Amino acid sequence: MSAPLKAAFLFIAPGADPAAHRQWVCTPAVHVLAIAVSTYAQAEDLAPRLVAEEGIAAFELCGGFGHEGAARLAAAVNVPVGVVRFDGHPGLGNASGDSLFGSKAV
Repeated sequence: MSAPLKAAFLFIAPGADPAAHRQWVCTPAVHVLAIAVSTYAQAEDLAPRLVAEEGIAAFELCGGFGHEGAARLAAAVNVPVGVVRFDGHPGLGNASGDSLFGSKAV
């Protein structure tokens, strides 16, 4: 049997600490590392290290990552990046992460 796919699910939550707020879920075919981050910049810094140190081969981003956040993460790594979409994320006051964490954030 081949080695399981190692993927990471990143989600944005205020006050998240990716060193503390992380957990593996492992099945025979897929190992997923769920990690909370508090900003796009934190995700951009973390993702390449996950590829190099944990062997992460794909990322799934929560709906809190807007279009800009997803593009920034995809530019930070050379592995597939998928996204979950919300028009407004319920965990972010029904806003897009772009309005909170993006380059035009207030």
